[in-house]
Amino acid sequence: MPIQDPQGTLTTIIDHNIATVTFGHPASNSFPRSLLDALTQELQNLSEDSNVSVILMQSTGTKAFCAGASFDELLAVENDEQGFHFFSGFANLLNAMRSCSKIIVGRVQGKAVGGGVGIIAACDYVFATENSAVKLSEIAIGIGPFVIEPAVSRKIGKTAMTEMTLAPDQWKTAQWAQQKGLFAEILPDIDKLDEAVVLFSKKLASYHPEALYEMKKIIWEDTENWETLLYERAKITGKLVLSDFTRAALNQFKK
Repeated sequence: MPIQDPQGTLTTIIDHNIATVTFGHPASNSFPRSLLDALTQELQNLSEDSNVSVILMQSTGTKAFCAGASFDELLAVENDEQGFHFFSGFANLLNAMRSCSKIIVGRVQGKAVGGGVGIIAACDYVFATENSAVKLSEIAIGIGPFVIEPAVSRKIGKTAMTEMTLAPDQWKTAQWAQQKGLFAEILPDIDKLDEAVVLFSKKLASYHPEALYEMKKIIWEDTENWETLLYERAKITGKLVLSDFTRAALNQFKK
């Protein structure tokens, strides 16, 4: 049943033990806090659903996969508490993906920026198209990818994460992302992407659910500190977003 939100949409369809979760927002599938909360809650619900073995995460449309945080909400932050509240939404989501008992397969049809890269990194297996370039642009607006850094570094390593972070104006190609481990497979177009995703998800859902659950725990070993680390990072970002530098940069990006 779809969850209609004035600032985005979230739909889940369960078929043959595969839960397809689709998020969307008119601003390049960016995330206001309400949509972050809805997706987090949905993953927590699916984690407990015995009818689900695999979660397929995707976004709407044929262009951007996810543009990260909502610029409108970032500009609306007026104090440290509000800043922490907003960025803790990403912390909540990444922790829900990490602790979810189901394998999460990502379907990435296009570009991803900032928090969108973090979401991709928190998936367990990711399919993408050749158009799925990635970028961490946060430093350019006076903040940093602090909350998502543990997820990104875990997937591609500190060196590649640093390369992305310190060159916030540069898109990294899908091929680069695959070489670094962010993407498992790259397909030439969306039709081929969907064929591969469906085939893989059906095979995965045919395996022993308990074996998948035990594998999920192994995949995410030694990440328990995220329960505190990501919120410490959210406080840092929440303070930085209040700076004059960030306000000016956000307004410039919106033009």
